[in-house]
Amino acid sequence: MNFLHSVADLLRNEPALVVSSTLARLVIAAILGGVIGLERQIRGKSAGLRTNILICFGAALFTILSRELAGTPADSARIAAQIIPGIGFIGAGSILHSRASVTGLTTAATLFVVASVGMAVGGGLYITAIFATILILLALEALGRLELHFALRPLVCTYEVTGANVELMLSEVDRILDEQRLAMSSVHVASFGDRSRLVFSVECERGEEKPFAIRLHESKAFGSVKALGAAAQE
Repeated sequence: MNFLHSVADLLRNEPALVVSSTLARLVIAAILGGVIGLERQIRGKSAGLRTNILICFGAALFTILSRELAGTPADSARIAAQIIPGIGFIGAGSILHSRASVTGLTTAATLFVVASVGMAVGGGLYITAIFATILILLALEALGRLELHFALRPLVCTYEVTGANVELMLSEVDRILDEQRLAMSSVHVASFGDRSRLVFSVECERGEEKPFAIRLHESKAFGSVKALGAAAQE
């Protein structure tokens, strides 16, 4: 009977403690991660709303668990420290490397700082977490607009060329890229009978796309050359 009374007392007291502390921290972590994730989702990034919510929520939960389950403060810090390499592993998966170019660094960095926001919430540092979230949003939104306004971001220009020989077209594109000191970020090849189509993207600074397009048009290796558009790189 004494055991049953102890269990009953625990069930009466524990919900109030959980609701006032642990659950509140998890909800705040999900909200802050969602705010950052929404901005990423609107911009069409690979790590969007759900990813940022889960990472911020998970970091907060692991921080809470590390303190509750650890035997000593030293153990608590050691368990929470494992969040950092774990998030680094996830961030590495969002970075794409193609030839001399690297994309996805901003996404990886965002995941890293979102995890730190979750850890701050899990540790009860609510003001710090909210302030960090505001600064992250300013860095992503306001600084992003400034980069576009002052043309600080490199361009990713996409071109389509056609010809009879795929190997010859690829070799010619590589030769022009080497001469212009540019890097190809993606390439797609399709063949239709005796004709082939090569669609590729090139990373360049503002103003470098025009000389490159001229070199493509001057080459006799291509039957046709078409610029499909340009977009600022993340």
